Amino acid sequence: NTLLAQDDTQRDNWGAPISFSGRRGTPTEKIKSADIQDNNSFIVFIYKKLLKKMCKCDIISSNLSKIQTEAYVTPRQIDFGVFMYKILKKKSLNPTVTMMEIEAPLVAAKAEPGQLIILRVDGEGERIPLTVAGFDRERGSVKIIFQIVGATTKQLDSKNEGEYISDFVGPLGTKTRVEGLKKVCIVGGGVGCAIALPVAEKLASLGCEVTSVIGFRSKDLLILEDEFRAASKELIVMTDDGSYGREGNVCLPLREMFAAGESFDEVITIGPLVMMKFVVAEVRPTGIPCTVSMNPIMIDGTGMCGGCRLSLIRDGKRITEFACVSGPDFNGYEVDFDEAISRSSMYRDFERHAYEKACNLYKKEVE
Repeated sequence: NTLLAQDDTQRDNWGAPISFSGRRGTPTEKIKSADIQDNNSFIVFIYKKLLKKMCKCDIISSNLSKIQTEAYVTPRQIDFGVFMYKILKKKSLNPTVTMMEIEAPLVAAKAEPGQLIILRVDGEGERIPLTVAGFDRERGSVKIIFQIVGATTKQLDSKNEGEYISDFVGPLGTKTRVEGLKKVCIVGGGVGCAIALPVAEKLASLGCEVTSVIGFRSKDLLILEDEFRAASKELIVMTDDGSYGREGNVCLPLREMFAAGESFDEVITIGPLVMMKFVVAEVRPTGIPCTVSMNPIMIDGTGMCGGCRLSLIRDGKRITEFACVSGPDFNGYEVDFDEAISRSSMYRDFERHAYEKACNLYKKEVE
């Protein structure tokens, strides 16, 4: 109301009171209409006011596409005063893993392999961290791949293309180091392969020779095989039950390669904590640098809450690092995996209860 006090006539013509809130650079607004796309001229006026008062910049053109192109503010569907992020694409990779492409141009402009985002499905939801699974700077989109394991991922999976999520913050953390590497082995397990793929693709684009080993419990859970094959000089697929590829875990081909005298500049492993622990143990005797991707409990993503703390053993001393700031990539030889595994299971019962409750709610909605 304060911002529009100088233009009461236009405000009255809209037929609904309008209020604004937010800090400089992150304006938010509350509008009676559910979708801002219904009235472009109205929105152009609103953004002119916001940008001039809050962002201290002038809009030369009154065209809405000009505002989008200049990336001062990207219009979104508005719900309860929050700018939303559109789901451009959704694809089920297997019964429990889903890929989504989210419209987030400012995140896409800065994202690099290995970094992460934190999202909320709605304004009342919990924050969950997800590692960036891909990005398209020209399209202004970021790809995420998640496993449906709790209430929030169940809620996220219920969203469809064209719908919106409330928050999408990033990129956070540090990018995976790929410069100077000539020969690398990528070891991915389960949904961790979604994180490993952009690293493999980045290495391949730099001319690095990539050997990829990916493991799954069974053929039904296999994801991203074609994409890994395109980015790798050699791809080895492992399944626990032998239903596809070779039978066994990802450590088996590593052991065979090392026994045959194979060497790498670095081994990068991403997957379940137990898998990474044993991959590190397999690589350790060779002395080859081994990087692991740690995704512990995370809340604010900026190092303030301490929820993502990780214990490392460095030069004989125990130190604490925050995965959201210093990670998610760490020297695998330094990580205290036993503590990390113990902490990761602290809320397992609670998560299972919340997941079951969410499933029941969705069933009632369908009925």
